[in-house]
Amino acid sequence: MDKADDPIGQLESYDGELPIIATNRNQWFGGKARDQGRLDTLFAASRFDDVAYVDIELETARAKEWILEEFRENDVRLIISHHDFETTPDEDVLTAIIDQCAGYGDIAKVATYPEDLSDTLTLLSVLHEATEAGVDAAGIAMGEIGSHTRVVGHIYGSRLGYAPLPDDDSEYAPGQLPLGKLAALIESTRIAGTNLERIEAVEDDVTVPSELTLPN
Repeated sequence: MDKADDPIGQLESYDGELPIIATNRNQWFGGKARDQGRLDTLFAASRFDDVAYVDIELETARAKEWILEEFRENDVRLIISHHDFETTPDEDVLTAIIDQCAGYGDIAKVATYPEDLSDTLTLLSVLHEATEAGVDAAGIAMGEIGSHTRVVGHIYGSRLGYAPLPDDDSEYAPGQLPLGKLAALIESTRIAGTNLERIEAVEDDVTVPSELTLPN
């Protein structure tokens, strides 16, 4: 929502069939929203029937835990996310972060910055262990080094993937793959025994209100 000119107005005019994940990041979490009124705007978005999930930062959940129940009263599920734009924490630290996110929300999401391929293995290992423990988790490693985690993350249990929509002409984050390519790669890497939920949609039919895109 922080990248949209009129996010509430655009939600009002949304006539798509797919559910929406709403988030409103300030600059500390990679977005553009001002602190004042940021959560009020996100709360207003959670009232729309098309908004199925709200993504809130772990730091915000810790500081304002009381607001989480108010979001749930609007019949939305919560994605509690943590972003590390500089490094990838050690495995035990990253595991603790996912556990904390899961304690506040329905899906625990982590995004880390890998310095080398071993960092991407750390992320995937933690995702796998969390999934085996019954946690709904999602994770990506950012940047070019981590781009493959967006493709294979589902094998290790990641519940969410992110890609630009066909009509999104904004600048992509490094390592991010266009929707059509990501969908094809995920489909080609499916293995027996994985529980992969898929929204059936023809790529050309996926639409989004102008500039209503999620932060990368």
